[in-house]
Amino acid sequence: MTASESACLNLVYPPRLDLGAPLTPEQLQQSLQATMACHQGGPVWLFAYGSLIWRPECSAVERVRGRVYGYHRGLYLWSHEHRGTPQLPGLVFGLDRGGSCSGFAYRLPEDNLDAALHALWKREMPVPSYRPHWLTCRLEDGSQVQALGFVLERHLPSYAGNLPDGVLSQVLANASGRFGTTRDYVEQTVSALRSHAMPDRNLEARLKRCVPHTP
Repeated sequence: MTASESACLNLVYPPRLDLGAPLTPEQLQQSLQATMACHQGGPVWLFAYGSLIWRPECSAVERVRGRVYGYHRGLYLWSHEHRGTPQLPGLVFGLDRGGSCSGFAYRLPEDNLDAALHALWKREMPVPSYRPHWLTCRLEDGSQVQALGFVLERHLPSYAGNLPDGVLSQVLANASGRFGTTRDYVEQTVSALRSHAMPDRNLEARLKRCVPHTP
């Protein structure tokens, strides 16, 4: 058992966490520029695996089913703003190492790319919890594209990891932030994935165990 797994088992909700200061506009821009400097050219694709599926941040020229390998979707990131507060932290999804993840690849418009990326960074990077990363995404026609994804950083205090059901039940029952409750966020993601014929059965099973009367 790793130190992080041991910490999860001993976790008492709500945890007291210091997630660090929000990124300044200058830091957001530096992060964006550093990420785009690693882009290999051609169209800019975004990989959507959570709320970006059902609440996109920007328009897309093309939207295609896709899958990335080497990462999986997990409710592993503490949220003090979007789906929780410092007093009652919520949880949001991120991409963590191992397995694979289905979702959508969005091809972003070239004529409004800077504005689209800036809006995306403001939404996904209020604090430096993610590492923007270019992922190899296999589209439903078998072709591959380089797609932007937001990968979890395990060494940061915002990384919750795979929490026990008892703790997740408390989060789903109590956490609410600027964009609503953690429970609503998870349920909408589950519903969106199922409606697009790409159900996350592990996530559905956890939700059923942790929320009373979930169908």
